[in-house]
Amino acid sequence: MSILVLLLVTGLGLGALYFLVASGLSLIYGLMGVLNFAHGVFLSLGAFIGWEVARRLDPSSWTGFLLAMVVGALAGATLAALTELLLIRPLYNRHIEQVLVTVGLGLVGVALFEGVWGTDAAFISGPPWLKQTTSIAGARISNTNFLAIAVAVAVLVALILFLRHTRYGLIIRAGVENRSMVTALGIDVRKSFTLVFSIGGAAAGLGGVLASQYFGYVSAHLGQTLLIFAFIVTVIGGLGSLGGAAVAAVVVAIPQQLANYYLGGIGDLIAVLALAVVLLIRPTGLMGAKAA
Repeated sequence: MSILVLLLVTGLGLGALYFLVASGLSLIYGLMGVLNFAHGVFLSLGAFIGWEVARRLDPSSWTGFLLAMVVGALAGATLAALTELLLIRPLYNRHIEQVLVTVGLGLVGVALFEGVWGTDAAFISGPPWLKQTTSIAGARISNTNFLAIAVAVAVLVALILFLRHTRYGLIIRAGVENRSMVTALGIDVRKSFTLVFSIGGAAAGLGGVLASQYFGYVSAHLGQTLLIFAFIVTVIGGLGSLGGAAVAAVVVAIPQQLANYYLGGIGDLIAVLALAVVLLIRPTGLMGAKAA
């Protein structure tokens, strides 16, 4: 029983990290139709910058860790905004070129991180509470899982409130549903593109700081590794659906953890098979809308 509880909670923690990356991917594709393969770079940059901030202050203090989260999110948002303004905006409606540019940026980003911080993973420390465990039904669960889950829930609630109760949020929601209709009403939805990219970059940067605590290290490939599963989550949840991304993150992560333990480490295969099944049964994803 304790093993099952441990796998369920760690699955939720992993799903929380997937959601933080997938939420931005989903909004960006839903509004702009851009498959952003550079999203993992935003996460890695947030992780590295957050790590630098924490170790220059006090990595074992909550002040240093909280500042690392804030600065990591800002770093991700800034890089995402620059990416949209300088690389994506000149290529609107040229989807192949957008894919090539984001793939290239992803490769360049990894190479740049390796040049600055080295090719080996850097093992990190944090506040003592994060290294401790909490006992639930006999299972000793790392506290990093609870932190990741709490932050992901807070981000989900904040995004829902923003999308439902602000002008730009309403424009983004309408644009995701039917961008042509919004444009026909005289609203320049492209003004929201930079904002959506920034929001996605901030969530990814925040996810980078939390992922470095979850795995215990930061590396140049951290973002690209999580990006693969974030894409799976995004497609399963439904492109453009924030709620779908949240549900799919849990649907992917928990079976992945269970399969890794009970089926000899085939969790990654289970995630890919889940993607294939969803695409065959419901191509628009669990909560995705049909194309307008």
